[in-house]
Amino acid sequence: MILKGSQRSGAKQLGLHLLKTEENEHVELHEIRGFISDDVIGALREAEAIAKGTKCRQYLFSVSLNPPQTENVRIETFEQAIRSIEERNGLTGQPRVIIFHEKEGRRHAHAVWSRIDAETMTAKPMSFYKNKLQEVSRQLYLENGWKMPRGLVDSKERDPRNFTLAEWQQAKRIGQHAGELKESIQEAWAISDSRATFSHALEERGLYLARGDRRGHVAVTFEGEAISIPRATGHKAKEVKARLGEPKDLRSIEEARQRIAKDILPRMNDHLKEARLKAKTELDVLNARRKAMAKAHALERAKIDAGQKARFEQEARMRAERFRTGMRGLWDRLTGKHAQLEKQNQLEVLWALQRDREQRHALVAAQLKDRQHLQTEINVVRTKHARTLRELHFDTANYRLMKRGEMPKPKSAFDRLEAMREKSRDELTRHRFDRLKEQKPTAISQRNSTEDRLRKLREEQNGKSDHGPELDR
Repeated sequence: MILKGSQRSGAKQLGLHLLKTEENEHVELHEIRGFISDDVIGALREAEAIAKGTKCRQYLFSVSLNPPQTENVRIETFEQAIRSIEERNGLTGQPRVIIFHEKEGRRHAHAVWSRIDAETMTAKPMSFYKNKLQEVSRQLYLENGWKMPRGLVDSKERDPRNFTLAEWQQAKRIGQHAGELKESIQEAWAISDSRATFSHALEERGLYLARGDRRGHVAVTFEGEAISIPRATGHKAKEVKARLGEPKDLRSIEEARQRIAKDILPRMNDHLKEARLKAKTELDVLNARRKAMAKAHALERAKIDAGQKARFEQEARMRAERFRTGMRGLWDRLTGKHAQLEKQNQLEVLWALQRDREQRHALVAAQLKDRQHLQTEINVVRTKHARTLRELHFDTANYRLMKRGEMPKPKSAFDRLEAMREKSRDELTRHRFDRLKEQKPTAISQRNSTEDRLRKLREEQNGKSDHGPELDR
């Protein structure tokens, strides 16, 4: 389970983000603890109000919990992860909010704590919280038997396509996936050895080399967004400058935008409109199915919630009727039968709660499976649309080569590039990114120790027997 945390303020903005239904198909409030208010925004505003009595500016600690996409993760696993986060960071007992989100067939959680200790009116220190979250993340992969990402075993093997929130928002504005946008720049860097070859490789992918406002190298997208080359490739500015030269010799961002509008847009506009219209038509059908599915799933969940509530209330009445009143009730207290019935009722309540949770988990798991099948179809259309756009940019780059009297690249070159892209998407091969070096002995030994610990955990788990309570019905 990948954990990402941050200290922050902005209680209302965070609350609105957590409750946003435009991007999330299902938003479920799981728990509000330690606050007077019973709604998310009200609870976080309470934390803000208490923080005004201190000098703390970042009075909230927010963590997102993202399990492996292919795993069916139970609520208990999320709760255990949150408890571990609290213990490692000294937040045990602090007011918190837990919310579950579902989007594109995957479920993740958000937990937000107030850092302010109301008794001492001081903020809980959050030193080295990123390292602590990483330790909890590794432990969760071990305990649950999930395949640990290579980047979590060895930070040098992290997926270079990972992106920040700002990069994701930037890609969203231009209708692209942030990982693919970053991947395109890394591809161009891997297959080039000079400014000229890198610039042309960028243009084949719909990106244009330019000088940033802070004198750095940037790639300007066809839609006008500027992306830092060092940040996208993972190389230092000094290394980028050694290959591409001084950025002062390049066009500025504004000049690059003007060049796109004058020389490239007129030729590309009609083709782009046609490609986007075709993609929109196909995606509209799938999005209609997605919305209908989300609505049907929400109705199913509301139905099971109402049914479980009615059944629980009925069972509560039946348990209450077991206690006799009057002299008989007094006799039951004297003989200890009343205490036995209380204990039996408590066990049955726990059993009923676990039963209801199991039923709801099974329903959510089945719905997520259906949603994942639909997401596969959506991804196929997105991939096809992205390939069409890349092919248009490739042809446009060739057109500019011919205008300069140079030999254009054959269509087979584009097909080879796409084949390499598909191969390296899963394998992250060295010739494409030039980032993954030969595995070091430390990483190998760490992975071996990980497997040994996982084997011991499984052996211990298999040796245990956990039987439910025998209920006297």
